[in-house]
Amino acid sequence: MRTRRPRLSRRIALKAVLFGLLVAALVVPVAGYSGQSTAAQSGELEVFSWWTGGGEAAGLTKVIGIWKKENPSIKFVNAAVAGGAGTNAKAVLAQRLSANDPPDSFQGHAGAELQDYIKAGDLESIDSLYKSAGFGKFFPKSLVSQIRYRGKLYSVPVNIHRANVLWYNPKVLKDAGINKGQLKTWPQFVAALQKAKDAGVIPLAVAEQWTNKHLFETVLLATLGPAKYAALWKGTGSWTSAGVKTAVSRYQQLLTFTNSDAASLTWQDASKLVVDGKAAFNIMGDWANGYFTELKQKPNVGYGWAPVPGTAGVYQWLSDSFTLPKGAPNRAASIKWLTLLGSKRAQDAFNPVKGSIPARQDANPKLYNAYLKSALRDWKTNKLAGSLTHGVVASNAWNTAIDTALGQFLQSKNPTRFQSGLAAAAKKYR
Repeated sequence: MRTRRPRLSRRIALKAVLFGLLVAALVVPVAGYSGQSTAAQSGELEVFSWWTGGGEAAGLTKVIGIWKKENPSIKFVNAAVAGGAGTNAKAVLAQRLSANDPPDSFQGHAGAELQDYIKAGDLESIDSLYKSAGFGKFFPKSLVSQIRYRGKLYSVPVNIHRANVLWYNPKVLKDAGINKGQLKTWPQFVAALQKAKDAGVIPLAVAEQWTNKHLFETVLLATLGPAKYAALWKGTGSWTSAGVKTAVSRYQQLLTFTNSDAASLTWQDASKLVVDGKAAFNIMGDWANGYFTELKQKPNVGYGWAPVPGTAGVYQWLSDSFTLPKGAPNRAASIKWLTLLGSKRAQDAFNPVKGSIPARQDANPKLYNAYLKSALRDWKTNKLAGSLTHGVVASNAWNTAIDTALGQFLQSKNPTRFQSGLAAAAKKYR
């Protein structure tokens, strides 16, 4: 059994976050945690993530395969918890950390989300690992800044995802008379959605609530532009502005073109509606590319893509990373795991399947499909904007407050109340 250590300071630091996450855990039943970790004191490695479906699980499986080959005496315990964007997993993780029962390593998004764990004292610095493995020269500075706190590094990024991608079915667009080259502006997009609706297909496929937040953040970026969008999270922009009001209005307009069964679908379900020819468009991160690959769909044949209208030249990004928790029962194995994750061999095995570009800048581009090659180019040349839904720009507590405001809006369809809720959340947590 593990020695339990008092964590009073941590409980104080995470009071607001735990409240929101644990309430969510009560509303949505969560599998995968019974109060005790399955990892033993030695000879095992327990890794916690939310990669259980689509290209996500396939990508993780690739890395696990390398791990097992290189570390046959250390059992890999896959503690993944189902639920898109980590909605369920984060609630389970908060419960485990509060009980001083950490896994050996857990997934966390680079940026504000990761800093929640750092400030709460949950993570060890891994500066020595970066030095011994030489990671510093391979990861882009713009990414490293999001995993550093007070000069110390706290996670190993495995990828970079793009959030602001408009996926479409080329045949559906052709049959509906939609010019895929005219999806750059808001009026062009609305006109295309109407044509899809007139053709008898779902114009814009969406799924459970987090995919609606994902959709909203891309509309917010498209309406405000990267500078004003960033200002909202830095405290220099206004959530009561005319620009945010316009974004809320546009988002409300988009919802009139979506499927009525959204709440019962996963993100994979919504993406599949596109490649199955039942929907024209889906706005989703490029993990959808990994899922389409798993479905044996070919880029530019079974699916096409473009930046979300209004966001050309902007890369709305996020990054999955893994950590070394304080009190990890198998610390040495965790360090081996993090070392593997930062390697070129692991990132080039993982990312082509996951549907993301590698965090490392020395990847072999020949391994990546047509979409990912375009993402590799855009990452180097586009302006960057962090994702809300996926942890870059807002803390867990702030995200939870936005979830509440969004959930109320999806029921009431009251844009004024939604904007007021967003402003109140910013005032409290910014």
